[in-house]
Amino acid sequence: MTGPHPQPPSTDGDVERLAARARALAEGAPRTVIGLVGPPGAGKSTLTEALVGALGPDTAVLVPMDGFHLSNAVLESLGRRDRKGAPDTFDAAGYAALLRRLRAPGPDVVYAPSFRRDLEEPIAAGVAVPPTVPLVFTEGNYLLLDTPPWHQVRPLLDAAWYLQLDDGVRLARLIRRHIAFGKSPSAARAWAEGSDQRNAAAVTATAHRADLVVQL
Repeated sequence: MTGPHPQPPSTDGDVERLAARARALAEGAPRTVIGLVGPPGAGKSTLTEALVGALGPDTAVLVPMDGFHLSNAVLESLGRRDRKGAPDTFDAAGYAALLRRLRAPGPDVVYAPSFRRDLEEPIAAGVAVPPTVPLVFTEGNYLLLDTPPWHQVRPLLDAAWYLQLDDGVRLARLIRRHIAFGKSPSAARAWAEGSDQRNAAAVTATAHRADLVVQL
């Protein structure tokens, strides 16, 4: 019988402090991959973009998990369009394959997909990762899931940082975001409190697998 999972150490969301931690992790390695994880609306993209900005484009690049969303057409064909954002609405195996490629930089630029919120679609080859960049950040909801095929991802991260934000603040942020991208206020609230919240519960249950909890 095992005891409770040990809690990962915590720190605050100060960008300079986290950038210094990332820089230290990357010292002496040809390529270091750091994953930022958290439930929908936790601020993963905002913090990761700030870290990349602080470190500079010669040092760090962001490769988002959201680039591996299945297209809306594929989701429609699978009957999953109304659950977009759930674990089975991504190409998790493809994401893991890209992480393997990024961990072993060769002579060529690696092109990774991005995600356009205004289109609600992934965009092929939206991010260029030069072979000389020593640090890759990747961010997303499901980097710490231990169910197939997501279980391939955690071993490919040199470090995983879990972002923790007050639930009320997070939900309010999600609702505003959904409205900004075209949902009515009632539809935005229904999605945030329904599909998003179910996904958030799955993500929160994986926090113990992180190396660091970042309080926002």
